[in-house]
Amino acid sequence: MRQWCFAIFAAALIAAPVPAVACRLALVLAVDVSTSIDQRDYALQRDGLAAALRDPDVIDAFLSASSPVALAAYEWSGQHNQRIILNWMLMTNAGDMLSAADRIETFVRFQTGYPTSLGRALSFGGDMLAAAPQCGRQTLDMSGDGRNNAGYPPEVAYQDGFFSNVTVNALAVGGGEPLDSLVRYFTEAVIRGNGAFVEVARNHEDFKQAMRRKLVREVTSLVVTNLEPGQ
Repeated sequence: MRQWCFAIFAAALIAAPVPAVACRLALVLAVDVSTSIDQRDYALQRDGLAAALRDPDVIDAFLSASSPVALAAYEWSGQHNQRIILNWMLMTNAGDMLSAADRIETFVRFQTGYPTSLGRALSFGGDMLAAAPQCGRQTLDMSGDGRNNAGYPPEVAYQDGFFSNVTVNALAVGGGEPLDSLVRYFTEAVIRGNGAFVEVARNHEDFKQAMRRKLVREVTSLVVTNLEPGQ
């Protein structure tokens, strides 16, 4: 599966190579832009992610160790509807963080009107991690406000052995369906790996703060367990 969708963005990866510098974490953020995300919700997500990357606590967390974090991001919806919004960048200083935030904030949504294909989104994220810099850990973070309703489900994506060494976290965004039910679905079907967790945004207005909490937690902890969402 990873080989099939790799061609979608191979040219972009070749066009922007990342130097072979050691890093402690390769982190790719997957942002839901399916039909349930209207333009207002989209703006809250995009601007919230950019604001989280500019947050002093997030910057401190990213820069808290001598080895950097490699960061990338993409939007996802239907089976054939994924788009890179931030190619791999090494976060070596505050300027890198601000540059990544600027790129995300100025990205224009590339499509609307497609369903929620979590399985395909996971496979696309696996391809991105396969092309990431060599880091000590790899984490894929899926944000979304609904369940898989198109294409193959997450468990099929996980049949690819590549994910055996990847942590998959999730950010459940309320509004599309009852939040308790969505958190349960992400917990049972989406997250996996050592220390994997589900962060919670009550709604899209809460996306920025939830993303801030999630990023701090992801880049500062090797293993985090038994914490409730939001802590």
